[in-house]
Amino acid sequence: MDISEIISIAWNGVTSNKLRSILTMLGVIIGVAAVIMVIAVSAGTEANIASQIENLGTNLLFVTQNFTRGGPGAQTNNTQGFLYYPDATAIATIPGVTGVETERNSSQNVQYGGNTVDSVAVVGTEADFTTVRDSPIGEGRFITQSDLDQKATVCVLGATLAQSLFGSADPVDQKVLVGNWQLTVVGVLAPRGTVGGTDYDGRIYLPITTVFERYTPSQFARVIGDRINTIVIQVADQSQMDSTVLQIQLLLAQRHSYTVDTLPFTVQTQSDVITTQTATTSAFGTLLAAVAAVSLVVGGIGIMNIMLVSVTERTREIGVRQAIGATPNDIRFQFLAEALMLSLTGGLIGVLFGVGGSIIFNATGISETVIVPSSILLAFASAAAVGIFFGYYPANTAAQLDPIDALHYE
Repeated sequence: MDISEIISIAWNGVTSNKLRSILTMLGVIIGVAAVIMVIAVSAGTEANIASQIENLGTNLLFVTQNFTRGGPGAQTNNTQGFLYYPDATAIATIPGVTGVETERNSSQNVQYGGNTVDSVAVVGTEADFTTVRDSPIGEGRFITQSDLDQKATVCVLGATLAQSLFGSADPVDQKVLVGNWQLTVVGVLAPRGTVGGTDYDGRIYLPITTVFERYTPSQFARVIGDRINTIVIQVADQSQMDSTVLQIQLLLAQRHSYTVDTLPFTVQTQSDVITTQTATTSAFGTLLAAVAAVSLVVGGIGIMNIMLVSVTERTREIGVRQAIGATPNDIRFQFLAEALMLSLTGGLIGVLFGVGGSIIFNATGISETVIVPSSILLAFASAAAVGIFFGYYPANTAAQLDPIDALHYE
């Protein structure tokens, strides 16, 4: 029996009970669509993370406290293990460094007139912030070196925060209450949105020296002092990144009495941050794809179950075909072709749903997606493998039926 005849007989078998065939394919459809969509969401998230981190600025290095060095045996009173404002000043003298921006974070309620915004992120920073972070000013000006030197009671608002407090009014030169202190608004950042998981438009920016003096709780002032959370460094040339990282590590090791290998700080490039973030996202995406693939297995079990029922219902037909010359291989290929046809048709429909769903998710803003062509091939190939694997047992059972018993089956 040739291939065209096998396909024709298999097609007649599948279409003879359309509703049952559709329900049988449902598991495969859901599994294939889920795999494609999960991988598309994961790839879209990775691309979004990379884009956001690159939008932080160009040629950046990030110095942060390495908190993994803590634990029961850690020396909690060892101030050498923390970043301080003078560290940033020293880093600024390294050749090739074109900008240094430090951050000391706090959280305060911000009030103007009858409008209050609770738990606003207060960022103590420096004059280089706008250039290093690529955050242009929309109105007024940003913090200046004079503000830092004088510990001035001035602030710059994020675009969303300015809108919440002032509406359509001009906030520049107005006074706002930040915590217990009244500050003068000297500028508003241009709308930036959320970048790298940080809502730049919802924050308020102060001279870092002002944060040291006015927004450090008095009971912690002696311990915390001019400690900072992050140092962001802009390097003149991408080719100098590795050498600059080493110079920063050597400088910090010297200032804090550590060796480079035991340094309790992490110095990362933008590429390092992207790699770390996407590795986590990729691992989570792989886990979700594996869970989605379970639907394929469930669909395969459904195919095997229905094919066994089909063999039982068509036992007499099998006996007739054997009586007129069909070999066991002919019978085996016939039922295997039916199982494969169910899985491939379900896989094709699943691909359409998966690609369509990914496009809809991206278009409606539910989630950023990137359709990965290899995921379509993987899902479709998996559907074919499921059809062959779970269809072989019913097909083999049909092929091994005794012709005489099959002809007498009622």
